[in-house]
Amino acid sequence: NHPAEITRAVETACTRLADRGIALGSQTVLLKGVNDDPDTLGRLMMQLLAIRVRPYYLHQLDHVRGTAHFKVPLERALELVATLRGRLSGMAVPHFMIDLPKGGGKIALTPETIVEKGVDCWWIRNWQGRRFAYDSR
Repeated sequence: NHPAEITRAVETACTRLADRGIALGSQTVLLKGVNDDPDTLGRLMMQLLAIRVRPYYLHQLDHVRGTAHFKVPLERALELVATLRGRLSGMAVPHFMIDLPKGGGKIALTPETIVEKGVDCWWIRNWQGRRFAYDSR
């Protein structure tokens, strides 16, 4: 979740796995105050690529009690992903994922999946075409 977590030990372990043909991918969680700026995220994604780990998913923080202080608003999260797309190689840009409430499933948040943007709530369409209210704060 942060470039500081990519230590020499992590690099060594990933190299050993990759050398044995194991495909490696990251599932990073976007965290307010930890990795919610483009420089930190960009550095993390490039460091992951350097140790042969594909930056695969960037997850929006799930709605779990006690974690609200780490939540990045959706609008800001999309701005961060757009900045990554502008600055980095396509291989370094992860899919931005959210987990929809009420069993809606995990989806990549893209302009095509956003049905409507309200002040605090967005309506998002899942892969089945069902609409879900999502707290965008």
